[in-house]
Amino acid sequence: MSSVPESFQDFPTRATALEAGQLARRISELGEWFHNFDLHGIPTAPHHFLGAFPNIKWRRIAKAIPADLTGASVLDVGCNGGFYSIEMKKRGATRVLGIDVDDRYLNQARFAAETLGVEIELQKCSVYSADKLPGEFDYVLFMGLFYHLRYPLLALDNLIKKVAGKLVFQTMVRGSGRAQVWADDYPIWNTQIFDDPDFPAMYFIEKSYSNDPTNWWIPNCAAVEGMLRSSGLTIEAHPEPETWICSSVSAMRQGKFIVDHELEGTL
Repeated sequence: MSSVPESFQDFPTRATALEAGQLARRISELGEWFHNFDLHGIPTAPHHFLGAFPNIKWRRIAKAIPADLTGASVLDVGCNGGFYSIEMKKRGATRVLGIDVDDRYLNQARFAAETLGVEIELQKCSVYSADKLPGEFDYVLFMGLFYHLRYPLLALDNLIKKVAGKLVFQTMVRGSGRAQVWADDYPIWNTQIFDDPDFPAMYFIEKSYSNDPTNWWIPNCAAVEGMLRSSGLTIEAHPEPETWICSSVSAMRQGKFIVDHELEGTL
Protein backbone atom coordinates (compact mmCIF):
# COMPACT_ATOMS: atom_id res chain seq x y z
CA MET A 1 0.00 0.00 0.00
CA SER A 2 1.35 3.41 -0.88
CA SER A 3 2.51 5.53 2.04
CA VAL A 4 1.91 8.75 0.15
CA PRO A 5 -0.75 11.01 1.74
CA GLU A 6 -4.21 10.80 0.16
CA SER A 7 -5.13 14.49 0.26
CA PHE A 8 -3.51 17.87 0.56
CA GLN A 9 -4.80 18.14 4.12
CA ASP A 10 -2.49 15.29 5.08
CA PHE A 11 0.57 17.46 4.56
CA PRO A 12 1.43 18.61 8.12
CA THR A 13 3.81 21.39 7.15
CA ARG A 14 2.34 24.87 6.93
CA ALA A 15 4.37 27.83 5.78
CA THR A 16 5.72 30.32 8.30
CA ALA A 17 4.79 33.96 7.79
CA LEU A 18 7.99 34.61 5.83
CA GLU A 19 7.63 31.45 3.77
CA ALA A 20 3.95 32.23 3.15
CA GLY A 21 4.86 35.62 1.72
CA GLN A 22 7.47 34.11 -0.56
CA LEU A 23 5.11 31.33 -1.62
CA ALA A 24 2.27 33.76 -2.36
CA ARG A 25 4.64 35.93 -4.39
CA ARG A 26 5.80 32.98 -6.49
CA ILE A 27 2.21 31.81 -7.03
CA SER A 28 1.32 35.29 -8.28
CA GLU A 29 4.35 35.38 -10.60
CA LEU A 30 3.13 32.23 -12.33
CA GLY A 31 0.01 34.03 -13.56
CA GLU A 32 -3.68 33.35 -13.08
CA TRP A 33 -4.41 29.84 -11.84
CA PHE A 34 -7.46 27.74 -12.71
CA HIS A 35 -6.54 24.91 -10.34
CA ASN A 36 -7.03 26.20 -6.83
CA PHE A 37 -4.44 24.30 -4.79
CA ASP A 38 -3.79 24.58 -1.10
CA LEU A 39 0.02 24.90 -1.11
CA HIS A 40 0.91 24.59 2.57
CA GLY A 41 -1.94 26.86 3.57
CA ILE A 42 -1.68 29.26 0.63
CA PRO A 43 -4.43 29.02 -2.03
CA THR A 44 -3.34 29.43 -5.63
CA ALA A 45 -6.70 30.89 -6.73
CA PRO A 46 -8.32 32.36 -3.60
CA HIS A 47 -11.07 34.11 -5.58
CA HIS A 48 -11.93 31.17 -7.87
CA PHE A 49 -15.56 31.41 -9.00
CA LEU A 50 -15.94 27.67 -8.32
CA GLY A 51 -14.30 27.81 -4.90
CA ALA A 52 -11.95 24.94 -4.04
CA PHE A 53 -11.88 23.64 -7.60
CA PRO A 54 -10.95 21.02 -8.69
CA ASN A 55 -10.85 19.49 -5.22
CA ILE A 56 -14.64 19.77 -4.99
CA LYS A 57 -14.88 17.73 -8.21
CA TRP A 58 -12.21 15.25 -7.12
CA ARG A 59 -14.03 14.44 -3.86
CA ARG A 60 -16.95 13.10 -5.91
CA ILE A 61 -14.73 11.04 -8.20
CA ALA A 62 -12.01 9.79 -5.86
CA LYS A 63 -13.88 6.76 -4.49
CA ALA A 64 -14.35 5.39 -8.02
CA ILE A 65 -10.56 5.19 -8.49
CA PRO A 66 -8.44 2.69 -6.51
CA ALA A 67 -6.80 4.18 -3.43
CA ASP A 68 -3.65 2.20 -4.22
CA LEU A 69 -2.29 2.75 -7.73
CA THR A 70 1.09 1.15 -7.07
CA GLY A 71 2.65 0.11 -10.38
CA ALA A 72 0.14 2.02 -12.52
CA SER A 73 0.96 4.47 -15.29
CA VAL A 74 -1.17 7.60 -15.74
CA LEU A 75 -1.61 10.07 -18.59
CA ASP A 76 -3.30 13.36 -17.65
CA VAL A 77 -4.41 15.09 -20.85
CA GLY A 78 -4.84 18.85 -20.59
CA CYS A 79 -3.35 18.68 -17.11
CA ASN A 80 -3.66 22.41 -16.45
CA GLY A 81 -2.10 23.19 -13.05
CA GLY A 82 -1.54 19.50 -12.34
CA PHE A 83 -4.12 18.82 -9.61
CA TYR A 84 -5.27 15.45 -10.95
CA SER A 85 -1.73 14.38 -11.87
CA ILE A 86 -0.60 15.05 -8.32
CA GLU A 87 -3.57 13.24 -6.80
CA MET A 88 -2.88 10.14 -8.90
CA LYS A 89 0.79 10.20 -7.95
CA LYS A 90 -0.13 10.52 -4.29
CA ARG A 91 -2.03 7.24 -4.66
CA GLY A 92 1.23 5.54 -5.58
CA ALA A 93 1.18 5.54 -9.39
CA THR A 94 4.61 4.60 -10.67
CA ARG A 95 4.54 7.05 -13.56
CA VAL A 96 2.34 10.10 -14.09
CA LEU A 97 2.68 12.16 -17.26
CA GLY A 98 0.77 15.42 -17.56
CA ILE A 99 0.47 17.08 -20.95
CA ASP A 100 -0.82 20.51 -21.93
CA VAL A 101 -0.24 23.06 -24.69
CA ASP A 102 -0.11 26.03 -22.32
CA ASP A 103 3.33 26.83 -20.87
CA ARG A 104 1.72 28.79 -18.04
CA TYR A 105 -0.20 25.75 -16.86
CA LEU A 106 2.83 23.48 -17.21
CA ASN A 107 4.92 25.90 -15.14
CA GLN A 108 2.19 26.02 -12.49
CA ALA A 109 1.96 22.21 -12.40
CA ARG A 110 5.72 21.93 -12.08
CA PHE A 111 5.76 24.43 -9.21
CA ALA A 112 2.83 22.79 -7.40
CA ALA A 113 4.42 19.34 -7.65
CA GLU A 114 7.79 20.61 -6.41
CA THR A 115 6.16 22.52 -3.55
CA LEU A 116 4.22 19.44 -2.45
CA GLY A 117 7.18 17.11 -2.93
CA VAL A 118 5.51 15.01 -5.62
CA GLU A 119 7.36 13.73 -8.70
CA ILE A 120 5.41 13.89 -11.95
CA GLU A 121 6.46 14.27 -15.57
CA LEU A 122 5.23 17.22 -17.61
CA GLN A 123 5.36 17.68 -21.35
CA LYS A 124 4.09 20.22 -23.84
CA CYS A 125 1.78 18.23 -26.10
CA SER A 126 -1.65 18.67 -27.67
CA VAL A 127 -4.46 16.20 -27.17
CA TYR A 128 -4.49 15.88 -30.96
CA SER A 129 -0.90 14.58 -30.80
CA ALA A 130 -1.29 12.43 -27.68
CA ASP A 131 -1.60 9.28 -29.80
CA LYS A 132 2.05 9.78 -30.81
CA LEU A 133 3.27 9.42 -27.22
CA PRO A 134 5.14 6.14 -26.65
CA GLY A 135 3.28 3.27 -25.06
CA GLU A 136 -0.09 3.01 -23.37
CA PHE A 137 -1.29 3.97 -19.90
CA ASP A 138 -3.27 2.17 -17.22
CA TYR A 139 -5.26 5.33 -16.54
CA VAL A 140 -5.90 8.16 -18.98
CA LEU A 141 -7.49 11.28 -17.50
CA PHE A 142 -9.44 13.43 -19.96
CA MET A 143 -10.79 16.00 -17.53
CA GLY A 144 -12.42 19.32 -18.39
CA LEU A 145 -10.95 19.52 -21.90
CA PHE A 146 -13.48 17.93 -24.27
CA TYR A 147 -15.79 20.95 -24.50
CA HIS A 148 -12.84 23.28 -25.12
CA LEU A 149 -11.97 21.45 -28.35
CA ARG A 150 -13.13 22.42 -31.80
CA TYR A 151 -12.81 18.78 -32.90
CA PRO A 152 -13.74 16.88 -29.74
CA LEU A 153 -14.71 13.46 -31.14
CA LEU A 154 -11.51 13.31 -33.20
CA ALA A 155 -9.55 14.00 -30.03
CA LEU A 156 -11.42 11.29 -28.12
CA ASP A 157 -10.99 8.72 -30.90
CA ASN A 158 -7.26 9.47 -31.09
CA LEU A 159 -6.84 9.31 -27.34
CA ILE A 160 -8.35 5.81 -27.18
CA LYS A 161 -5.05 4.55 -28.58
CA LYS A 162 -3.37 5.37 -25.27
CA VAL A 163 -5.89 3.62 -23.00
CA ALA A 164 -4.56 0.29 -21.73
CA GLY A 165 -6.95 0.21 -18.77
CA LYS A 166 -9.37 2.98 -17.83
CA LEU A 167 -10.37 6.34 -19.26
CA VAL A 168 -11.60 8.88 -16.72
CA PHE A 169 -13.66 11.32 -18.76
CA GLN A 170 -15.15 14.59 -17.55
CA THR A 171 -16.90 17.31 -19.50
CA MET A 172 -19.28 20.16 -18.95
CA VAL A 173 -22.84 18.91 -19.53
CA ARG A 174 -25.81 21.09 -20.43
CA GLY A 175 -29.36 20.28 -21.44
CA SER A 176 -30.92 17.03 -20.32
CA GLY A 177 -29.08 15.01 -17.71
CA ARG A 178 -31.04 11.87 -18.60
CA ALA A 179 -29.93 8.99 -20.79
CA GLN A 180 -32.17 6.29 -22.22
CA VAL A 181 -32.08 3.52 -24.80
CA TRP A 182 -32.84 4.68 -28.33
CA ALA A 183 -33.60 2.61 -31.43
CA ASP A 184 -30.72 1.69 -33.72
CA ASP A 185 -32.30 3.59 -36.62
CA TYR A 186 -35.16 5.95 -37.46
CA PRO A 187 -36.81 6.78 -40.80
CA ILE A 188 -35.90 10.14 -42.29
CA TRP A 189 -39.49 11.34 -41.84
CA ASN A 190 -39.24 10.96 -38.08
CA THR A 191 -38.31 14.43 -36.92
CA GLN A 192 -39.99 14.17 -33.54
CA ILE A 193 -36.93 12.56 -31.93
CA PHE A 194 -35.04 15.83 -32.37
CA ASP A 195 -37.65 17.62 -30.30
CA ASP A 196 -37.06 15.28 -27.38
CA PRO A 197 -34.65 16.97 -24.91
CA ASP A 198 -33.27 13.55 -23.95
CA PHE A 199 -32.14 12.76 -27.50
CA PRO A 200 -28.32 12.86 -27.80
CA ALA A 201 -27.23 16.38 -28.74
CA MET A 202 -24.27 18.74 -28.53
CA TYR A 203 -24.62 22.49 -28.39
CA PHE A 204 -22.26 24.50 -30.58
CA ILE A 205 -21.10 27.78 -29.06
CA GLU A 206 -20.33 30.16 -31.91
CA LYS A 207 -18.92 33.01 -29.85
CA SER A 208 -18.56 32.57 -26.10
CA TYR A 209 -20.06 30.87 -23.07
CA SER A 210 -19.20 31.86 -19.49
CA ASN A 211 -16.85 34.50 -20.90
CA ASP A 212 -14.76 31.77 -22.52
CA PRO A 213 -14.52 31.65 -26.32
CA THR A 214 -12.89 28.18 -26.12
CA ASN A 215 -16.12 26.57 -24.91
CA TRP A 216 -16.92 25.16 -28.35
CA TRP A 217 -19.13 22.10 -27.91
CA ILE A 218 -21.22 21.21 -24.84
CA PRO A 219 -23.04 17.84 -24.90
CA ASN A 220 -26.05 16.64 -22.99
CA CYS A 221 -25.73 13.45 -20.94
CA ALA A 222 -27.04 11.14 -23.67
CA ALA A 223 -24.57 12.56 -26.20
CA VAL A 224 -21.65 11.95 -23.85
CA GLU A 225 -22.59 8.34 -23.30
CA GLY A 226 -23.31 7.79 -26.98
CA MET A 227 -19.94 9.20 -28.03
CA LEU A 228 -18.07 7.14 -25.45
CA ARG A 229 -19.73 3.95 -26.69
CA SER A 230 -19.22 4.96 -30.33
CA SER A 231 -15.50 5.35 -29.66
CA GLY A 232 -15.30 1.74 -28.49
CA LEU A 233 -15.54 2.34 -24.76
CA THR A 234 -17.60 0.53 -22.14
CA ILE A 235 -18.98 2.76 -19.39
CA GLU A 236 -18.21 1.19 -16.02
CA ALA A 237 -19.04 3.98 -13.58
CA HIS A 238 -20.71 7.39 -13.50
CA PRO A 239 -19.58 8.77 -10.11
CA GLU A 240 -20.97 12.27 -10.61
CA PRO A 241 -23.04 14.06 -13.28
CA GLU A 242 -20.10 15.17 -15.43
CA THR A 243 -17.71 12.22 -15.06
CA TRP A 244 -17.59 8.72 -16.54
CA ILE A 245 -15.07 5.93 -16.01
CA CYS A 246 -14.68 3.66 -19.01
CA SER A 247 -12.66 0.73 -20.28
CA SER A 248 -11.54 0.29 -23.86
CA VAL A 249 -12.83 -3.03 -25.15
CA SER A 250 -13.87 -2.53 -28.78
CA ALA A 251 -11.91 0.47 -30.07
CA MET A 252 -10.40 -1.64 -32.84
CA ARG A 253 -12.12 -3.17 -35.82
CA GLN A 254 -10.34 -5.55 -38.16
CA GLY A 255 -7.04 -4.69 -36.52
CA LYS A 256 -7.37 -0.91 -36.84
CA PHE A 257 -8.60 1.82 -34.54
CA ILE A 258 -11.94 3.42 -35.39
CA VAL A 259 -10.31 6.79 -36.10
CA ASP A 260 -7.93 5.20 -38.62
CA HIS A 261 -10.82 3.56 -40.44
CA GLU A 262 -12.57 6.93 -40.55
CA LEU A 263 -9.54 8.73 -41.97
CA GLU A 264 -9.04 5.99 -44.57
CA GLY A 265 -12.72 5.95 -45.53
CA THR A 266 -13.20 2.32 -44.46
CA LEU A 267 -15.41 2.79 -41.40
